[in-house]
Amino acid sequence: MGTLPAYRLVSPAPARHSPADIAKEDCVGRWVVPALVVAGAVLVAGCGGGAEAATREPVIETISPVEAADLLADPPAGLVILDVRTPEEFAAARLADAVNLDFYATTFADELAGLDRSVPYLLYCRTDNRSAEVREMMRSLGFLEVHEIDGGIVAWAEAGLPFEAP
Repeated sequence: MGTLPAYRLVSPAPARHSPADIAKEDCVGRWVVPALVVAGAVLVAGCGGGAEAATREPVIETISPVEAADLLADPPAGLVILDVRTPEEFAAARLADAVNLDFYATTFADELAGLDRSVPYLLYCRTDNRSAEVREMMRSLGFLEVHEIDGGIVAWAEAGLPFEAP
């Protein structure tokens, strides 16, 4: 095998900069990287797509029976209607498609903690005493969307809204 020809490397003559030029370059260089990092973060946040569900602000609120009826007329995807009264109360009257979770059951807190925190809930009890407490429990557990019916099923019935009864 042959040998590579020898090349002589010639470096360009050093540029002469004034102290003002050096200070200006130093200042610009110091801010370029942080500016690029911030711009990249803004771009990523703006194009996050699926990240919005993970970072959205929780909506935990009390709404009137009429507002609850409007919510049911055009429900968000996956809405769970959660009745926290006793099984006897639930059997006597309930909102259509409601799921019962007995507030007084010894397993209530564990069952509540086991629910999917990412789906929306419409929450009620008889007059909103128990559901108000459950609403705050759900808030502390990190649920993202909970709408509690003000006045419970009693206010719902007094507003003339439909419910199921045997």
